[in-house]
Amino acid sequence: MIILPAIDIKDGTCVRLLKGDFGTVEKVAESPIKTSQLFKNAGAKWMHMVDLDGAKSGNRLNRELILETIRSSGIKTELGGGIRDMECVTDYIENGVSRVILGSAALKNPTFVMEAVKTYGQRIAIGIDAKDGLVATNGWLETSRVNYLEFAKAMESIGVKYIIFTDIDCDGTLLGPNFEQLSMLQNVVSCNIIASGGIRDTEHIKKLTEMGLYGAICGKSIYSGTLLLEAAVITGGKQDAS
Repeated sequence: MIILPAIDIKDGTCVRLLKGDFGTVEKVAESPIKTSQLFKNAGAKWMHMVDLDGAKSGNRLNRELILETIRSSGIKTELGGGIRDMECVTDYIENGVSRVILGSAALKNPTFVMEAVKTYGQRIAIGIDAKDGLVATNGWLETSRVNYLEFAKAMESIGVKYIIFTDIDCDGTLLGPNFEQLSMLQNVVSCNIIASGGIRDTEHIKKLTEMGLYGAICGKSIYSGTLLLEAAVITGGKQDAS
């Protein structure tokens, strides 16, 4: 299972949120560039980045910092946050992003997802963030009436190969991901599933690995010290998948 340490950027620094609430912003590191180098030194082959400012406003004020972080680290990177049109997708992919994550845009504009998948194939991932099983949008500020499983099946039907699933009520809590919802998701789609939110330690990593998931995103656990990235990488096993 691929371990993807996370960098969430807000106002140019690395932060974490609790359950997606922008009122709970906590700075966890000053420099995304230095943080990504630590990830590389710990053996990570991939990292997960989110532009929180972009997710909330749609403006890509952190673009240059994000691309510089990717270039300096040399780590494959999946990126989400404020990516709402093909111009943005193309810009990021042509400038070093390995996989682009579409969130709110995927729910509101499936035609856009179809175009992105047709153009870039497996370099497109869909981020499904759910609250009480319903898909949330706009940086988790709004909740739709769309069930996360139905949305996942719709995305699979248009060719999406990677899904990043977050139960918002687990995010930032260190109480564990929603194993039940992840299992249900695995049972209804054949996509590569990446778990996000709530991961605390290597026991959680071990359980997700045993479930056969493609990947796990680790954020707060690394910054708070409940999970050593080196240990997570070893527990997850082979890390050089595409």
